[in-house]
Amino acid sequence: MNTLLLSVCILCLVTTGLIFLLKKLKQPYLIAYIAAGILLGPYVLKVFTGIHEIEVIGEMGILLLMFFLGMEINIPNHHSLIVKPLVAQGIKILLSLGFAFLIGHFIGLDFRSTILIAILFTFNSTAVVSEFLKKHGTLHTGFGITLLNILIVQDLLLAPALTLLKAWSGEQADLRNLVLPVLFSMAVFFLFKKIRNVQEIRLPRLFRNIEDDHDLQVFTGLLICLGFGLLAELIGLSSALGSFIAGVMVGRLKMLNWLEHALIPFKVFFITLFFVSVGLRLDLEYVYEHYEIILLGTFFVLISNSLMSALVFRVLKYNWKESWYGGALLSQTGEFGILALSIAYKTGIIPYDLYKAGLCITCLSLLLSTVWITVCTRMDRIH
Repeated sequence: MNTLLLSVCILCLVTTGLIFLLKKLKQPYLIAYIAAGILLGPYVLKVFTGIHEIEVIGEMGILLLMFFLGMEINIPNHHSLIVKPLVAQGIKILLSLGFAFLIGHFIGLDFRSTILIAILFTFNSTAVVSEFLKKHGTLHTGFGITLLNILIVQDLLLAPALTLLKAWSGEQADLRNLVLPVLFSMAVFFLFKKIRNVQEIRLPRLFRNIEDDHDLQVFTGLLICLGFGLLAELIGLSSALGSFIAGVMVGRLKMLNWLEHALIPFKVFFITLFFVSVGLRLDLEYVYEHYEIILLGTFFVLISNSLMSALVFRVLKYNWKESWYGGALLSQTGEFGILALSIAYKTGIIPYDLYKAGLCITCLSLLLSTVWITVCTRMDRIH
C-alpha cells in the first residue's frame, strides 16, 4: 500500500471534519490545521513521523501568504504610518527585554537563555494576525496597515537575531552576513518610498503571452514568489520578507493580475501544511509530564504579550479599544520563534528541557491565540 497516499488522505479527512466543526463554532480554521497536526503526529496517532519534510514544504505557505499580503497592501504614503511601526517595535523590544530578565531572575536562567526568551517575545505570527485582519475587514485601515508594518519590521529583525545566536554558538561571524542584511533593508526602505505613489509599473509585451496560458501563469507566479524569497535568504534576511517584496512589486503590475487567481489554491494547501507541521511538533507526553510549567508559561506569554502590545498602541495614541484588540492580535509567539529555538538548541545555547518547554509553549500559544483574540474582543464589547 502507498503509505504516503494513505497519510495524505487521512490528513484531508481529519482536516475537513475539523473545519466543518469550527465553521459551526465560528472559529478560525487555523485551529483545525494545528489540531490535525497534533492528532496525526508522532506523539498521538503516528500517521506522520517525518516532521522535517512537512515543515520544509509548509514553509512555502508562509512565503505565499506574504506574497499575497504584498499584493493586497497599499504602501503607506503618510509619514506616521511609516514611523509608528518602527517606534512600536522599538518599545516592544525594550519591554520584551524587561519581561525576559524578570523571568530569568526568578527561574535562574543565564544571560543567553534570557535573551532568547526576549527574542521569542519579540516575534509574532504574521499568518494568525493577517487572517484576523482580513476576516474582520481591517487589513486596509490605518490600524491594520500599522499592525502589518510592525510584522514587516519584525521580519527585518530576524537576520540580526539569528546572527546573534550563531555568534554565541561559536560560529565565526561573516562580514557578508552582517553587512548585506543592513544594506538590503535600506534598499527595501528606499524601494517602498520610491514606488508608494506609483499606480502601475509597465512590463515588456512578452509577459502578455502568459495571460491566456494557465500553466505558464502558475509556474511564473511560483518562480516570482519563491525566487524573491530565496534571494532574500541568500542575502541574510528572511525568505518571507523577500516574497512580501515580490508581492508589493506585482501589486503594481496590472498586467499580472491573473497571479492571484493562479496561486490561491497553492496558498491554501501550503499554509495548511505549515500549521500542520506546528501541530506535529507538540509533544503531548512532555506537556502531560510538565503541564503546570507549560500551561503557566503559555498563559503568561498570551497575557504579557497582550499587555505589552496594548501599552505600545496606547503610546502610539490609539484608543483603549484598538489597543486591547492590537494587544490580543500580537499575543502569540510567532513561527520565527520556533526557528530561533531550533538554532539555539542545535548550537548548544540552551538545554533540551528549555528547548522542549519553549517549543510546547510556542505551539500552544499559536493554537490558543485565535481563541484568546475572540475572548478579548468579546470582553471588550461587554465593557
